[in-house]
Amino acid sequence: MQKTSTLFLFAFLSLFAHAQLNPAVTHWLINTNGQTGFAGIATNVQQVQYSANNVYISTTDVADWIPVGYDWPNNPWFAQNQNFVFKITLNPVKKPANQIATGYGHIGIWLNGVSIYNPKDAKSYLDSSVWFQNAFFFEHLDNETMDSCLGHPNQMHEYHLHVHPKCLWNEADSTHHAPLLGYAFDGFPVYGCYGYADTNGTGGIKKLNSSYRLRSITDRTVLPDGTVLSPLHYGPPLSAYPLGAYMEDFEYVPGLGDLDAHNGRFCVTPEYPQGIYAYFVTLNSALNPAFPYVLGTTYYGTVQLGNTGPNSGYNTISEAVNVYTSVNDIENKLLFMVYPNPANRNLNLFLIPSYNSNMSAAVYDLMGNKVKEINNIQTSVNYTFDVSDVASGEYFLSVFTGSERVTKKLTIAH
Repeated sequence: MQKTSTLFLFAFLSLFAHAQLNPAVTHWLINTNGQTGFAGIATNVQQVQYSANNVYISTTDVADWIPVGYDWPNNPWFAQNQNFVFKITLNPVKKPANQIATGYGHIGIWLNGVSIYNPKDAKSYLDSSVWFQNAFFFEHLDNETMDSCLGHPNQMHEYHLHVHPKCLWNEADSTHHAPLLGYAFDGFPVYGCYGYADTNGTGGIKKLNSSYRLRSITDRTVLPDGTVLSPLHYGPPLSAYPLGAYMEDFEYVPGLGDLDAHNGRFCVTPEYPQGIYAYFVTLNSALNPAFPYVLGTTYYGTVQLGNTGPNSGYNTISEAVNVYTSVNDIENKLLFMVYPNPANRNLNLFLIPSYNSNMSAAVYDLMGNKVKEINNIQTSVNYTFDVSDVASGEYFLSVFTGSERVTKKLTIAH
């Protein structure tokens, strides 16, 4: 690997913002200019603070997509500033047994600071807590209480979504890996419905499908686990409410789709090239929300105290933290060019003058193995990776120093 004196000013240019090592710190949509929206409330995330183990998200819970004077149809409530401070672990771990239910209220947070809810709407047939109402059916398809972005406020004036955030990403873009959309409260990321066909990051892009399906039943007398109910606990007839109106109308079939019972899988993603467990929102062939929509009825991982349950979401920070500087702050940008992409023999790298130097750069394969590296990189100098001996395929190029890292996916094609 060697320096070159030629800088190709009109080559393929990729600009990457200042980033911390963990995407759970860097990817939030932070309101940096005091933008206000509905009812004059500041929109999106207000501040991100982080330690070695946690990230704290301060948010109003009001999305910038809500029109200023909006009135939700068939809904007596309106959104208010919640002043939430959510705490998310930067070191999520699987919970091997006694998995935690995704209860009522917020179970995660979208990147714009809006609450993620589970599929239920907090009501059950005859209040018997046996047949639980599907929020998407009762609150959208039946009563139309959601806005065009598929969100609405509840009686506590907390704006939230039970399904994918339609206005936060392009659900029709099936040619790229879906973007990171948020985090569940066990610390694992939530993505749109398109991922790599193979969990190791290869095989192209495909729509990842839920492994839940509607049951083949003619009445609501038996639960999905085979429990035969007494007449007292029968559900409503299908003539009154069609299949899909209740949570128990669905059954999980291992291997039916791409995702597990939590609606996720362990896989490589653009933000996590070494792999991570990730949830994926699910859509049907018409790109409408498909059960269980975001997370299943249980989390994959361990959930910290303070985020879930009554009166939750108001965490007190009791450890030393740093304030994350938004990517919109021009004085703290880390930018580089990498070209050409796809690369054949040489891959050129140029670190644009910024606040840092003496960095390192490395090329990783999709399994996280380092295949090339350059150290002591300076700004305003062009560097070249000789990739002629690297097999054709998909790779990641990272530029990093200390806790700061920027990563881009690239292709090597001989």
